[in-house]
Amino acid sequence: MTVNELKQAFIQDFGVGYQVFGLSRLMGQIMGLLLCEEEPQSLDAITEGLCVSKGPVSQITRRLSDHRLLRKAWVPGSRRGHYVAVDDVFGQAYANSAAKQGQNHELARRYREQIAQADEEVPEYFRRRVEEMAAFYELMLEHQDAFMDAWRRRRAELAAASAAEDLS
Repeated sequence: MTVNELKQAFIQDFGVGYQVFGLSRLMGQIMGLLLCEEEPQSLDAITEGLCVSKGPVSQITRRLSDHRLLRKAWVPGSRRGHYVAVDDVFGQAYANSAAKQGQNHELARRYREQIAQADEEVPEYFRRRVEEMAAFYELMLEHQDAFMDAWRRRRAELAAASAAEDLS
């Protein structure tokens, strides 16, 4: 398999991976393309590389930027917008997901309080399910913090190993 074929397969599979999470396939393909390229990519280069029209690519790059997964990059001599994946794109994607879990935890916390203050008796099964929801997300958030700490350490190890390789 040539490098170009390998990159094309990665881009397509990355798009499918995003679909699995209920996101846009094109969103995943854009991220896959940016991960394959060292240099910043213009909207034209992205649309050309993915064989899609510029409108959806422009909208999706804006959304990816809002989610801090890519950023604009300045390219000397060019007035066009260019994009690159952020340095810790995988950590940022995980942080985005963790934020959603935090919202679920807040929902459970809010309903736990409302059940405690209800004007009438709340059915036990509903009370129990809200308690379980709160406990689930509390535990998840605890583990997410530990995971992110471990990821930062692993990422630093990877960077150190890469720097050592570059020196040899």
